[in-house]
Amino acid sequence: MSELLEVEDLTVTFPTTRGPVDVVRNVSFTVGRDETVGIVGESGSGKSMTSLAVMGLLPKGARTSGSIRLDGAELLGRPERELRRIRGDQMSMIFQDPLSSLNPYYTVGLQIEEMYRAHRDRSRKAARQVAVDALAQVGLPDPDKRVDHYPHQFSGGQRQRIMIAMALVCRPKLLIADEPTTALDVTVQAQILRLLAELREQSGTGMMFITHDLAVISSIATRVLVMRRGEQVEYGAAEQVFAEPRHDYTRMLLESIPRIDDEVAT
Repeated sequence: MSELLEVEDLTVTFPTTRGPVDVVRNVSFTVGRDETVGIVGESGSGKSMTSLAVMGLLPKGARTSGSIRLDGAELLGRPERELRRIRGDQMSMIFQDPLSSLNPYYTVGLQIEEMYRAHRDRSRKAARQVAVDALAQVGLPDPDKRVDHYPHQFSGGQRQRIMIAMALVCRPKLLIADEPTTALDVTVQAQILRLLAELREQSGTGMMFITHDLAVISSIATRVLVMRRGEQVEYGAAEQVFAEPRHDYTRMLLESIPRIDDEVAT
């Protein structure tokens, strides 16, 4: 399995009134083609900052060191205009809250079309058909009609499907999913996880799946990176991490997963 994404000794530093602070320190991992790597940890552990560093979307003033290579090409230090060509085309991201990520003033079809035409030289008519096909691929009913609807006309699960369609419309090599199921109920969450797994298998896309929920990671990831306070505390094959966790923090996270055979206090 060839490595699609290689992150080595990544450190992200923010300036503060008390001096520079490392929010991510010396994180290293890889993502292979047709592989899902889960990045797990509590809020503030550095999961999202790691993903934003990969995408080149860190807030102004943040400094990065180390190496981030996509298909062998270094991303750190590249001009913004080059990163804009790569984002959405070679790598895409599904954000946690689709309602705030979608523009309420434009139909979902126009937003998918805009993403597609930014990276492909196609007519508006051709891009519209691509948008319809993308909505159909993620299981949205009546895509030829709903392509003209606005974000508020969809449920939370449907909006997340739209974000997935938008992220995958250019067939990126790398997909980053930042807690895409957090705000969804259990049934819709299972549907989204199944959809992501199916689309990854169909397209051969490598995926970073970021969450605080080890139960979710256990159902989708092949490798797991556990983060705490900006540092990685454990990294390895998912089966190994779940069966024989080496770090106390990982064991604590595993113990927090509800079990159906737990005794109920009476």
